[in-house]
Amino acid sequence: DMCHATRNVIAVIVSMGLVVVPALYAWFNIAASWDPYGNTKALKVAVANNDKGYKSDLIPVRVNVGETIISTLHANDQLDWQFVKSDKAIDGVKSGEYYAAIVIPKGFSADMMTLFSPDIKHAQLKYYLNEKINPIAPHITDQGATTVVNTIDKTFAKTIAQVGLDLASSILHYSQSPQMAEYMRNLNGNLTTMADTLSGASQQVTSYSQLLGSANDIVDSTGKLLASATKAGKQAQNALKQGKSGATSFTSAGANVTSSVNTALDQVSGAFDQVAAKVNKAFDAIGKGSDTAASQLTALSEQVSSGESLYDTYITSLNHMRESVEQLPDSDSAKQALLEAIDREITLLEAAKGDSQKLAQQLKDASTQVTQDTAAAESSRKEILNRITSAKQSISNVRDDYATNVKPKIDALASTVSTLISQTDSMITQLSGTADGLDDVTGDVGTNVTSIRSTLGAIAKKLDSSAATVKELITKLETGGNAGDGNSDGGDGDNDADSGESDELRALATANASTLSTLISAPVALHRVSVYPIANYGSAMAPFYTILSIWVGAIILCAMLKVTISDREKAHVLGLGDTLPRIAGPSGPGNASRWGLRLDHEYFGRYAIFALLALLQGTLVCLGDTYFLGVQANHALQFLAVGWLAALVFSNIVYTLTVSFGDIGKAVAVVLLVMQVAGSGGTFPIETLPKFFQMLYPFLPFPHAIDAMHAAMAGSYGNEYLLDMVYLALFLIPSLLLGLVLRKPVIRLNNWVSRNLESTKVM
Repeated sequence: DMCHATRNVIAVIVSMGLVVVPALYAWFNIAASWDPYGNTKALKVAVANNDKGYKSDLIPVRVNVGETIISTLHANDQLDWQFVKSDKAIDGVKSGEYYAAIVIPKGFSADMMTLFSPDIKHAQLKYYLNEKINPIAPHITDQGATTVVNTIDKTFAKTIAQVGLDLASSILHYSQSPQMAEYMRNLNGNLTTMADTLSGASQQVTSYSQLLGSANDIVDSTGKLLASATKAGKQAQNALKQGKSGATSFTSAGANVTSSVNTALDQVSGAFDQVAAKVNKAFDAIGKGSDTAASQLTALSEQVSSGESLYDTYITSLNHMRESVEQLPDSDSAKQALLEAIDREITLLEAAKGDSQKLAQQLKDASTQVTQDTAAAESSRKEILNRITSAKQSISNVRDDYATNVKPKIDALASTVSTLISQTDSMITQLSGTADGLDDVTGDVGTNVTSIRSTLGAIAKKLDSSAATVKELITKLETGGNAGDGNSDGGDGDNDADSGESDELRALATANASTLSTLISAPVALHRVSVYPIANYGSAMAPFYTILSIWVGAIILCAMLKVTISDREKAHVLGLGDTLPRIAGPSGPGNASRWGLRLDHEYFGRYAIFALLALLQGTLVCLGDTYFLGVQANHALQFLAVGWLAALVFSNIVYTLTVSFGDIGKAVAVVLLVMQVAGSGGTFPIETLPKFFQMLYPFLPFPHAIDAMHAAMAGSYGNEYLLDMVYLALFLIPSLLLGLVLRKPVIRLNNWVSRNLESTKVM
């Protein structure tokens, strides 16, 4: 076979091509995938900034996160960032000009700054993606968009942290200034005052609670008093009934007194007229008989004196009336006015009584004079007549004053008293009802007072607790101030701890704010430790493409070289010449026994050239990976050994399928190739593939060959490399079993299928 393959130049060129083509297939794929993620800077991603910025009322500084993003992306070369308008960015994604687009909305900065307000909004970037251009590009641009978001988050957190640390540092420096010391002294004074105020408030609340306790007793007493008031009201109603009767009697008595006064005064006035006539008559009789005149005047004196009892009776009646009026209830000024009128009436009566007494005395004196001195009688007559006129005038004044002042006031007072009694009766009735209602209220008030006292007790405890807290704060401030001044007592453990905390705070504030803010914005740093490190993505993909090319090389060999030996070739090999002998038996492939040969002679005889060319293919592709492309191979000889074993196993499998089933076997080899590309785990982890491929995975040669090559490249865990090589070699067993034993029953079937295919003149 080697002589035939090198018989002419074309045969040599084809043979060399059979060795080189699989290597080219592997090298092109490995070189193309050498560093795909390092060349993403050619992927165009549009960025549009519509952010209007934000300016708060509290801090008049304009913030525009969108501009910060644009500035950051200008310095980023992971992707080919295109800074355009939003309309062009979206249209470019649709047309395929850009793989993706990031649009920063108008309110992006405002939404970011809601972090410091109660109504927090989640700031969002709009991300447009064209997923039909390339299956891998969306994942790369997704990574770019994620990088933008992470950059924004870290920058925002770093800025806030840096501002906070700068502020803390400024506050610490300021806290050590003389102004701060003065402020602390004032603060301690104010806090002390506050603590005293809280303590005083607690005492006041306690006192008020005690006062409410006393008030509760008062409420109980009030309830009892209201009960008494209800009873007294009923008694007062009875008294008012009597008062009504008394008022009626008072009115009637007033009317009777008025009638009696008018009658009596008329009688007295008429009597004075009679006395006047008799006096004139008596004095006219003086010349005729002095004794007679004297006796007449004496009789008139006694008559006038007897009339004085009328005055006494009337004065007594008025005094009784006055006492009755004083006992009446007060009704503004009516009662007092009546009392004043009665007093004036009594005064007038006493004056009239005095005039009558003087008249009686003058009449008596005149009776004596007429007997002794007739000449003075005429003078006495005039005085007596004048006295009678004066007495009559006094009587007239009494009557007029009574009619003008006393009687109207008696009537008005009687009316007022009657009205007052009626109103008082209604008021007492209401008071009785109110007292009955208040009797229930006092019980509720007592219960509420008890609840209020409980609440006030709790408030007092809270106030005491607050006062204690303020005092504790004062102590801590004083301790902190001492620690900050460096004057704490070294023997005090608490002061030592406070001093240590102050030193730590001071060290934190004086540290590099930028470094600390970076730490706060990204507190966790990923320290990547590579176990069995691979130099690059091309080296990582080299085992898959190398093993794949070796299988492809085996298929090419079976496609270009004949796997069967014709009868003419058998005769030539056996030295029988080019003339075929007449030997009984079937002609064609698989008839070795017809020529005195075994089946394994025919099988291995033709496979030898396939094995040789396959080993050359494996050697070339592995050496090219290592020395031409520079694929990582920590153990180069092991790497080459995997290529050799894979070449022998794959070529034997494809050769056996082809020699056993002809063209159908070639098709089966192609199907096995497709299955192994999908289910070998060379690109994606086998755990991410469907269940069918996970079940098929251990029964395919690709996975074991790829794993063995990975172990040769980066290192082996235990006997990993040897086991994978053994598993790969075990696939020779079913292949040889099919080619040497199981092929016999299907030789005739395969010949029959081959003849039918050839009869089509197409296959």
